[in-house]
Amino acid sequence: MTVLSGFLPIWAITAVGWAAGRFDVLGQHAQSVLGRFAFAFAMPALLFVTLSRAEVSDLLSPGVAVFAASVLIMLALGLLIGRWVFRRGRADRAIGAMAGAYVNSANLGIPVAVHVLGDASFVVAAALFQTLFVTPLILTLIDLDTGRGAGGRSRFLWLPLRNPIIAASAAGVTVSVLGVQLPEAVTAPAQMLGGAAVPAALFALGMSLDTRAPEPGTAALEDAASAGRAERHVLVTLKTVVQPLLAYALARWGFGIEGDDLLAVVLCAGLPTAQNAFIFASQYRLDTRLVRDAVVLTTLFSMGSLSLITWLLA
Repeated sequence: MTVLSGFLPIWAITAVGWAAGRFDVLGQHAQSVLGRFAFAFAMPALLFVTLSRAEVSDLLSPGVAVFAASVLIMLALGLLIGRWVFRRGRADRAIGAMAGAYVNSANLGIPVAVHVLGDASFVVAAALFQTLFVTPLILTLIDLDTGRGAGGRSRFLWLPLRNPIIAASAAGVTVSVLGVQLPEAVTAPAQMLGGAAVPAALFALGMSLDTRAPEPGTAALEDAASAGRAERHVLVTLKTVVQPLLAYALARWGFGIEGDDLLAVVLCAGLPTAQNAFIFASQYRLDTRLVRDAVVLTTLFSMGSLSLITWLLA
């Protein structure tokens, strides 16, 4: 029940989004507009406020190092599988790898950590690592592929300024490192705007679940759909089963972590895919069906897996 309570807001907002899409309450372009709003305004505001108040030194702990290693290993595995098994393009490989490794550390990880661990500091440090290192890596891989041929090396150098999420994260870290105390006139509007990030992302995700029955396709289309289902199953297994097991092995036998610290590492690694993956796929006009299903299915399955992890290690 403690784990379930963290999932309830996610399912509620997603269900409302599905209903809005199913009954066409907001019009046919609402999902796209909400996704762009979350990517260009709400998420950057949330990341700026969060990182400007964070302590970057929190990343320097064995537990966070284990979590970081599990994420990076799963990302590399996802990229390899996307290339050699499913023959995805570079941008789709990056977003698929993100779906199999990037955890929902904010709107789900924090409430679960508070209820189960009694302290959200480890999850906040994990979120900090993902924001500072993993998000820029994923967006850079996607941007270099989707913007191929437009500027070459100069495009790569200007990427942080052109991508609102990377730019906001860099600005927030700069404020934190310099120890600047921002006035409330700056933080209050950003905090208010950032408060819309998670609801907008979940609402857009819910709207995307309203899929009408497709017309019968050709054999090639049916083969593609079958491959998509296989890739979805692989990503869900990587996220909900392989990643927490890998984190446990690294923490227990690689770093000698035990007790509550071990529970924190494995619990965080077992969190489901973050809805950020869906928003990034929507923004860059990639295949959203794969990440949409990964977000929904890993969130569903994690209700059981997180409860099992807590029962075994608490």
